[in-house]
Amino acid sequence: MTSTHPNDPLHGVTLAVMLERLEREYGWDGLAQFIPVRCFLFDPSMNSSLRFLRKTPWARAKVEALYLRTVSDEAPNGENNPS
Repeated sequence: MTSTHPNDPLHGVTLAVMLERLEREYGWDGLAQFIPVRCFLFDPSMNSSLRFLRKTPWARAKVEALYLRTVSDEAPNGENNPS
C-alpha cells in the first residue's frame, strides 16, 4: 500500500506524470540504462510502459526511486536556506 501522508514526496503524483517527466529528462534509452526492462528497451511507448509498471511492483518501485532522485537533484540551490 502507498502512504497517503502529505509529507510523502510521491503524494498526488501519478505514475503517468512520473514516467512523462523521466522520459523527457532521460529519453527511453536513458531509462533503459537505469532500469533495464523490456518496456524501455524494445519499442518503448508510454502506454505499454504504464501497463507493465502497473502490473509489476518491483519495476514501479525502481521508477519511483529514479523519479525521487531526479526531482531531488533539481531542487533549486538555497531553497531551504533561510538567509
